[in-house]
Amino acid sequence: MLTDNFLIYSQQFQGILAQAQATDGNNIPMSIEHSLQRTKEVLLSVRAEGKDVYLLGNGGSAALVAHVQTDLVNKCRLRAHVLQEPSLLTCMSNDYGYANAYQELISRYIRSGDVVLAVSSSGQSANILQACDSALANEANIITLSGFSANNHLRSKGMINIWLPSDDYGMVEVGHQLILHYLSDSLAEN
Repeated sequence: MLTDNFLIYSQQFQGILAQAQATDGNNIPMSIEHSLQRTKEVLLSVRAEGKDVYLLGNGGSAALVAHVQTDLVNKCRLRAHVLQEPSLLTCMSNDYGYANAYQELISRYIRSGDVVLAVSSSGQSANILQACDSALANEANIITLSGFSANNHLRSKGMINIWLPSDDYGMVEVGHQLILHYLSDSLAEN
């Protein structure tokens, strides 16, 4: 029975990946393949220009971006950063409120041409949305990964927005992990 349940789960996951959607900064649809190629080009440009990548997420997405940071730094030779070091994040949360913590950090670190890779299963996390607004105000580029509602707010923030049509945290997180592993593996080849 466990095998049957796993097969059903994996088929559901394949269906979600098959229905994934991507848009550009003007909400114009693009294929997933084109969005991944464009993301790879942006990250290669960041590396060539000595710019930085900031990875944002909460909960499971925070764990995911911390893992991806390791791959981007080690295998891809990018200057990649997470902003969730406990003493710093709790300081900023205490002083400015959790919804503003990432925004405050982004406003201190971000430079024109840097990239923010924002990951939120719901696409509704106030701290991620406000950090993206701060990054945009500082002429950074944003790439988003989200799920849940097709109309989530994060999906309108990026130059590249990849959305997975599921409201199941596990499915969305695993899909985001697959996308980010694919990107880091393909970047490592260059």
